Amino acid sequence: MEEDLLLFFGSHMDALPIYRRLEACILSQIPDVRLKIQKSQISFYNRHLFACVSFARVRPAASQPPVWLVVTFGLDHPVDSPRIDIVTEPYPNRWTHHLLLSSPDEVDEQLMNWLQEAACFSQNK
Repeated sequence: MEEDLLLFFGSHMDALPIYRRLEACILSQIPDVRLKIQKSQISFYNRHLFACVSFARVRPAASQPPVWLVVTFGLDHPVDSPRIDIVTEPYPNRWTHHLLLSSPDEVDEQLMNWLQEAACFSQNK
């Protein structure tokens, strides 16, 4: 798994500390989580997918910080927060949220509350 993780980060190795903090918080605060590392994202599952990380472009290049990672999670309602970069409703009552992180310190209580809510939403689908 470590080799797959290093391949995923490739030219974004400076974002690895952000991911490691996020993964540690998810695994310690949300039960029964499975990880799947793919070429374009790392997915977090319980019964279903509830969150993922990627290097998707959610901001114009000029406003991207030098180090960043995008966290995506789904809920049954939109979250109105200046931290959220993009919110879409791909299906009725299923809202996808994209949040850009540029520091391990941004993995905070607010983000973890959203991810715990996303895990509960996923578990009960």
